[in-house]
Amino acid sequence: MIVMAEHAGFCFGVKRAVDAIEEALKHNHEVWTIGLPIHNPQEVSRLEAMGLRVADNDGMIPSGAKVLIRAHGEPLEVIERLKARGVQVEDMTCPFVHKAQDMAAELSGKGYHVVLLGDRNHPEIRGIMGHAAKPSEVEVVADEHEAEGITRRNRIALISQTTQREERLSRVAGILVRKASQLHICNTICKATAERQESVRALVRDNNTDGVVLIGGKSSANTGKLRDIIISEGVNVLWVEDEKELEANIEWLKDKKTVGIAAGASTPEWLIIKVRNYIAAYRGF
Repeated sequence: MIVMAEHAGFCFGVKRAVDAIEEALKHNHEVWTIGLPIHNPQEVSRLEAMGLRVADNDGMIPSGAKVLIRAHGEPLEVIERLKARGVQVEDMTCPFVHKAQDMAAELSGKGYHVVLLGDRNHPEIRGIMGHAAKPSEVEVVADEHEAEGITRRNRIALISQTTQREERLSRVAGILVRKASQLHICNTICKATAERQESVRALVRDNNTDGVVLIGGKSSANTGKLRDIIISEGVNVLWVEDEKELEANIEWLKDKKTVGIAAGASTPEWLIIKVRNYIAAYRGF
């Protein structure tokens, strides 16, 4: 039997960005993004075949070209440099990411020391930092253990990467409350992230699943969080990007009677369908 997670695949922010890229490509021979528009190589390849160009940095984008700011967002200085060079900028930053950026700008402007929970190498984190009054003074922590190293200050603001787990945000807040006279906590975890995490918990708790096939790009932060949840529930998980990778790990499926399927917020529906159909054909479900 195959059991699907209630919430899987593109979130609102990613679907909005992909739809905007497709619409722009109808009217332009080339449309640019800075970095991968989403963390799913198969979907990026599909968009590149339609004419998408991916630049490593803003300096690679020609003057007068059209660039879509991806859902992860960009630092303010990057957007300002592009506009100064006559680049057509369409901002498709996810609204939840925009909220985190706005909070970083507002609270740092009010004198709070901003602590940002997340992956310091993730483009979303760099974008949020780039909206603070003094980006170089923002401190990024990956978890409560790193939060222990924050120096005591009068006022601290805690902001989260949108794909973090709420329980981790709570643990970090518990550490920082001892390090500040005033602690301002911003729960900037997006609703879609929370929904996917809860649906994965329900998938493994309520359906007696023997294992979960998790579909998503290996660089996808939100998919990685789903994997961590499944493992924490004591359920076996196979993380694949597509049906070809599943086929290469076919032994994993052999003893599974009930297989759960979950997918990250950057996983397109067409990939989920391919993986589901492969499992159904192989096991005769």
